[in-house]
Amino acid sequence: MFDDFYRGFDLPTISHLGWSRNWPHLEINETDDELKLVVELPGMEEKDIEVTLCQGVLTIRGEKKLESNDALYSDRWHGQFQRSMDLGPDVDAEKARAMFKNGVLTITLAKRPDTQRQAKRIPISKG
Repeated sequence: MFDDFYRGFDLPTISHLGWSRNWPHLEINETDDELKLVVELPGMEEKDIEVTLCQGVLTIRGEKKLESNDALYSDRWHGQFQRSMDLGPDVDAEKARAMFKNGVLTITLAKRPDTQRQAKRIPISKG
């Protein structure tokens, strides 16, 4: 379900600074009814972030603007980022919602009732 989850952002210019290629940090929680992603985007504003869901692929993209050009030294990151995750057909795009508050983006994706899976044990026979 999260094939691209660990695929990092395109941030090759900052990898030598010790930044995680999985910026921004996020957390995914799943229940029988929904998926919830909590994404930390400190220093950003809602207008700098775009969230799309197309054919089961969730994409988060944005740009953190440079705050000051006159710094003597800075290892603070700025620039564009994008991350896409294939969530498959389970999520209902019509019921997706996102909220941004205090630098934290929360995306809630309802699952389609007909695809809410229940684990089925498959018996193994002796061959």
